[in-house]
Amino acid sequence: MNKILSTKSNKKSKLTTNKLVKISVLSVLAYILMMMDFPLPIFPGFLRLDFSDIPAVLGGFALGPVAGVLIQLVKVILYFFTKSSTGGVGELANFLVGAAFAAPAAIIYHRNKDRKHAIIGLIVGIISMAIIGALVNIYITLPFYSAFTPMEAIVEVGTVVNSNIVDIKTLVLYGITPFNILKGLIIAIITLLIYKKVSPVLKNN
Repeated sequence: MNKILSTKSNKKSKLTTNKLVKISVLSVLAYILMMMDFPLPIFPGFLRLDFSDIPAVLGGFALGPVAGVLIQLVKVILYFFTKSSTGGVGELANFLVGAAFAAPAAIIYHRNKDRKHAIIGLIVGIISMAIIGALVNIYITLPFYSAFTPMEAIVEVGTVVNSNIVDIKTLVLYGITPFNILKGLIIAIITLLIYKKVSPVLKNN
């Protein structure tokens, strides 16, 4: 009896260790992708596109919502200690927005693991990311940057690419929110294209 219990305990421990290893690998991959960011000419210059949310969404689909959030967290911690120039504010914002995408998408997908729920989850994730992204920028990111750069100058960066941007509200409405929606769509499409190919590796014990 004790032997059976010991075997089950060891198996559970190995599975837990296996999951942690996968989360670690996906976090490092997300961190690397986060450093490979680039601007898009149609958006304000301070908005830079990266694909670091993809490992988190893949991890969330394969390993569960908590795994997706942990990948986002470890990613920004690594970035904070190696490349941060915002004292952690940018990393906090990135985590909140990324988690707002990965968690809902994974939760919905895990209700019924099929393509329909994957698509629904990703759509909800995009909407969640857009809403949280707007709130984070209004109440955290933009106020932080305004302490070092006049808010008028920040808005002007947006006005250069979109004349409809004239204040903070329009910057969020016409600049930041469309950017997050486009980013979410790109991540969603890539996730749908590659998940079935990588899921056997992520789920393999």
